Amino acid sequence: MGLSTPQKIMLVTGMSGAGKTTSLRVLEDLGWEAVDNFPIRLLRPLVEEVLAGDERTPLAIGFDSRTRGFDPSAIVAIAKDLTKRDDLEVTTQFIDCNNSELERRYNETRRRHPLANGRTAIDGIRAERDLLEPLRRWADMLIDTSELATNELQQFVRQNFETQNAGELAITVSSFGFARGMPPLADLVFDMRFLDNPHWHPDLREQTGLDEPVASFLQQTDGFEETFGRIRDLLIDLLPRYQAQGKSYVHIAFGCTGGRHRSVYTAQRMAQALRETGFAPTVTHRNLGSRAADMVEMQTA
Repeated sequence: MGLSTPQKIMLVTGMSGAGKTTSLRVLEDLGWEAVDNFPIRLLRPLVEEVLAGDERTPLAIGFDSRTRGFDPSAIVAIAKDLTKRDDLEVTTQFIDCNNSELERRYNETRRRHPLANGRTAIDGIRAERDLLEPLRRWADMLIDTSELATNELQQFVRQNFETQNAGELAITVSSFGFARGMPPLADLVFDMRFLDNPHWHPDLREQTGLDEPVASFLQQTDGFEETFGRIRDLLIDLLPRYQAQGKSYVHIAFGCTGGRHRSVYTAQRMAQALRETGFAPTVTHRNLGSRAADMVEMQTA
């Protein structure tokens, strides 16, 4: 990597118990140099030391309310100064989680919250949320893990940081089933339940949107081609605008009832359409492996 390439620095923070350590470990696995609970007062000297070296290994720096000298307003001020430099590419990742889920996690593990000070876990959680609000507002990327399992958070971090180059817009196109919950990290959600459902055709039920018979069925469904073209044109127009505004990550999700037919085919085809226009999206199918269940599909066909 040439010395003219900006040094990548990711500041990783968030609510205690939300998944900061998990995110840092995945970044380290992806080749980032990761440092956790780093003293904020040493951040500028560390940056200068890294820039003095011959390599530009991406650097992830983790900190939270337990970090020595933790002052959210001071951290934001330092981050603002660093983002003005041409030799740095600085982003801030905030790992969040709702209070009730954080309380459940603390009660389940019997760990003490670092800000509880002898009180209940929820008291500590509320105090920390107030303390971290300036950082949450400042962060470039907010990851809400309230409904994410650890492996789902790991997958999300891998998708967005494994191959992303400086200035590149990281795009995820996914499929999901509404019957199994909305994707908590999606920026744009398109509901494909207006299409005829292949689930109700016995010869298609056990197949998925990756199979040719399902693809052929949906291509001939009234309204698909026209709607697909409009969504494609909208995305081709929006994505460069997001990038121009400094947005680094966009998650586009297509949903249907069970997440196995309509949404899967649409996501696959949309990803291909975006590739043909110069983008490089990652594709994931959240519920592709789920069992085709009549009870799920009957909730809303």
